[in-house]
Amino acid sequence: MLDLNIDVNERPLDRFPVANGGMTAIFRTIACVGDSLSSGEFEAEDENGKRSYHDMFEYSWGQFIGRACGAKVYNFSRGGMTANEYLNSYANLKGFWDPEKAAQAYIIALGVNDIVNCKGQAGVKEDVNLEKPEESANTLCGSIGRIILRYKSIAPHAKFFLVTMPNHGGSWGEWGDTCAREQARAMYELADLFPNTYVLDMYQYGPVYNKEFFAKYSLLGHLNAAGYLLTAQMYATYIDWIIRHNLEDFTQVGLINTPWYMPKLDKNL
Repeated sequence: MLDLNIDVNERPLDRFPVANGGMTAIFRTIACVGDSLSSGEFEAEDENGKRSYHDMFEYSWGQFIGRACGAKVYNFSRGGMTANEYLNSYANLKGFWDPEKAAQAYIIALGVNDIVNCKGQAGVKEDVNLEKPEESANTLCGSIGRIILRYKSIAPHAKFFLVTMPNHGGSWGEWGDTCAREQARAMYELADLFPNTYVLDMYQYGPVYNKEFFAKYSLLGHLNAAGYLLTAQMYATYIDWIIRHNLEDFTQVGLINTPWYMPKLDKNL
């Protein structure tokens, strides 16, 4: 007999990998907001050692999720993207605020370029000015908070999944590891601030991105095809876990962005 009971001790990736995206497949439209790792970026190197970088979206983890689930997935991403640039120029330039592209779920994977490469601040949830978003602080929290608010104005009942950086097992050095932990803390603060918002904590529950991992799943400094597929499987498995452990939060997913949503049944409002 089919057992529908939930194991409260189950961890997010215990069922890895779920078939066909698992419960992630309840979303028919998903938008992926991110940087190079959200864009399926590959590095290449010519005979003179000159590197080139190529966003190949068909290899992005978002498109792998889309093919597994049969969902429509938008790549709202580009190599080198920061939350600040996305918010203040790139999303508008590319039409990513277009209501016709409203999604049921938004997976936001930003932070590496903001606080590691550009040495910005992770910030705290108080950096987000809910009444006057334009007055939010110029931190990762402030910028991602504004991105969430903008998409909530377009898709009020959408679900948001905030991705943490993975654990690099010390290979980034003490400062880099501190950045990763700070980014993870910031994502949890935002999830606490906003309803219908969850964290994909790859720092705590994902594999360690050590030398052995990169030998198998990377291509120079970014992931290879297998690495992006593995990432898609991890994210889908994690989202499946979130849905199964919070089913009451997801009863109306099929009505998101339709005229028939029932606010009285949504405990998150």
